[in-house]
This record gives sequence, structure tokens and C-alpha cells, in this order.
Amino acid sequence: MATASGLGAFGSAILSSPALAQAEAPPLGNVELLIRNVRVADTKPLVDLAISDGRFVAIQPNLATAAQRTIEAEGKAAIPGLLEPHIHLEKALLEQRMPNQSGTLAEAIRITGMLKARQERDDVLARSRQVLDMAVANGVIAVRAHPDVDPIQGLIGVETGLTLAQEYKSLLDLEIVAFPQEGIIKAPGTLGMMEEALKMGATVVGGCPYNERSWEDTQSHVDQCFKLAQKYGRPLDLHTDFADDTSDHRFAAAAYIAQKTIDTGYQGRVTLGHMTSLGALLPDQAKPVIELLKRADISIVTLPATDTYLGGRKDQSSPRRGLTPVRALRDAGVNVAYASNNIRNAFTPFGKVDPLQIGNMLAHIAQFGAPADQAYVLQMATRNAARAMGIADRYGIEVGKQANLVILDTPSVANAILDLPPRSWVVKGGRVTVETQHKSIIYR
Repeated sequence: MATASGLGAFGSAILSSPALAQAEAPPLGNVELLIRNVRVADTKPLVDLAISDGRFVAIQPNLATAAQRTIEAEGKAAIPGLLEPHIHLEKALLEQRMPNQSGTLAEAIRITGMLKARQERDDVLARSRQVLDMAVANGVIAVRAHPDVDPIQGLIGVETGLTLAQEYKSLLDLEIVAFPQEGIIKAPGTLGMMEEALKMGATVVGGCPYNERSWEDTQSHVDQCFKLAQKYGRPLDLHTDFADDTSDHRFAAAAYIAQKTIDTGYQGRVTLGHMTSLGALLPDQAKPVIELLKRADISIVTLPATDTYLGGRKDQSSPRRGLTPVRALRDAGVNVAYASNNIRNAFTPFGKVDPLQIGNMLAHIAQFGAPADQAYVLQMATRNAARAMGIADRYGIEVGKQANLVILDTPSVANAILDLPPRSWVVKGGRVTVETQHKSIIYR
């Protein structure tokens, strides 16, 4: 069930109670950044946040301390730094070069295959920087990118991603996934390229098991991804079950992956993206799969912009929403996050890397309008996404955790999804990285 009893209690979803209790806090010493009068939980008083050495050192009202820099938040709401656990940098901003006229997944794959065969390093870097700049301005402090690794594109997406990870390290943490978009069995040489990507610095083993020619090959694809992950001790993040239904077994692989996760002892280290065909099952059909996902401690990342745009295209009546069953997964205790996925390309012609915008869209589509549901949507882009990315141990507005946060131009945490407010300040590693001034005048 949702962990917050309503929007007013949102702070309980991302803050632990010790965060507000400082009775045993050590002397603050040299405070580098002090944020005064900020709201981190709608049911709690305003607090001050003291930051040193890139971490929160005190969180309580009316801190009696000086600082090298002080921000007066004037009652504005603060949330942990936003996260993007699933995005494709090297394929972004290609829509205008070759539009997807039909809007179908098949045409998106065809167009993207043509365009990525022509990829040039400087162009990939330029487009990726545009996307990362959008993310930074919107308060994103960590990104998990899924560059294609295949005989068409080679390792250009990995190489440029690793270059950008160093370039942007003071602004956000960029994690690289070795993602076999074209399959493994049907694209010989891909597995070796994935291993080379890991040796270069990619930290996650990706997968695309539905993009094989048979169910047997899909199973082999999954097996080889697990074997590679085990060899290098890396987590897995697989594109899975991306279809309108499960009539083709290749798009009903979640149960197989979950059991493989349990059998290999990989619980808590596997993330699945898309998972749309699970939403086409009747509740009694989906229940055992969802229960197995829970047992395997698998995280699900739903991608509402892409999934709803491409999904249900062939339905002549009662078109499907093309979304994984977020409510059923949540209620079963499965960790669910969301992400932007594609930005202005053949798969998704929209997007600006704003998790709050995607959350607002998801709340509409998934019918998450009740206060507790809205609070959960914001949790999906923060605490849940941190868990999916394996960074939960250092994430959140809590003493001792990394000082990554967003101060929103709104007085209530609950308004984050409603207002889509400007990001007044973004702090990454204790340093202010973004400052936004927004002014609107109504002449009556």
C-alpha cells in the first residue's frame, strides 16, 4: 500500500523520522551551505538544512549557526533530488530528422535503426548535452542511461556516455547500461560488445529479451544477461514485455526473469522497464506474476510517455492505455518508479526530462488522483527510483545522506505534481547547481 496517508503526510515517504530529531547531533563545525525556513514535510514545521562536505549535517528549526552561504527559502517546499532511472541519450532529439509518421513501434524501430547507423560522435555528444542540461535544470541529480550496444551503432553510445559522466559529474551522476537493443541471439557479436562496454566502465547489464526470434531465444537472452552480470558482479536492467498483450510469449517473460532472479540470488538487483503487456492481463492472470516479482524483489520502471504513445495502436475499440498495472504492483508491495525514456525521437516525439511533468501525466493515466496516490507518484520519482537504481542507502533529506535536493517555488510538498513549479534552487553534493527566478504579473 502507499506509505503516505495523504499529501499532507508526504514527508513520511522520503524522510525518516530521525531526520527531524537532532538531539544527539554532533557540533556542526564549518557549515558550507545553510538553507533556512524550508518545508520538507507538509505536516511538520519549517526547518533549516545545514550542509557540510556534501552531506546533511543538521535538519531542525531555527539552527543557531553561521554558514559560508545561506539561502532563505521563505517557506518553499524541498524534495530530494529527482531521478531518471531510464533514458536513452544517444537517440534523443532525432524526431525532426526523420519523423515517425505512423506513430507505431515498428516504424520507430525501423527509423531509429537507419539513424543510428549514421551516428557521429560529436553529434551524439551535442544532443546528449542538450538532454542532460534539461535534466539538470529540472532538478535531476542522477540518470541511468541505456545506450544501444549492437553491430549497427557499435559502442559510440557507451563511449560518449562515459565521457559525459565525467563532464557532468558535478551536476548529476550518470550511470551507463550496456543495452542490446537489437537482441543478442539474432545479432551475433553483441554479447562480446556488452562485455567490452562493462570493461570500458558501464556499470549495469541491460537486456531486450523480447527482441529475439523465438521464445527459446528470449530465454537464452535472459540467461546470457544474468551470466554476464554474475561474472562482473553488476546489476541488471532489462527492457521487458513491451507489447499490448501476451499472445506472443516473448512479451510474457517477467515470470521467467523473476524466477531466474530468485534462482541466482539476485534479489534486489534487477530492474525491469516498460512491462506494458502485464497490464493487458486480467487481475487473476496478473496476480501470480506480480507475486513472483515481489518475491524476487524486482523493481519496475514504468515509462508512461513512450508506453501510452505507442500502445494500443491496433485496437479498434476500447483501446488499451499501454501502461503497466501500477496500482496492482504497488498494492502487492512491488517497488515501482517511472522515467522519461525517450526524448523527442521516433519512440516519443515529446519530452523535456522533467520527472514532475511525467509524474503528472502518470497520475492522470493511472487515475492516481486521491491524496495518498498523488503522494505516491512523487515517491516514485524519488525514493522508489533510488531503490531501483541501487542508491537508496545514500539518498534522501536526512542527516548523513548526500545533500542532493530541489527547492520548489511552491509552499507545499503536495503541490509538486499539481503545480509543476519552477525549481528555485537545485543542490547537488552540497553545491548549488541551478537557480531559477520566475516572475509572472497579471494586469487586472
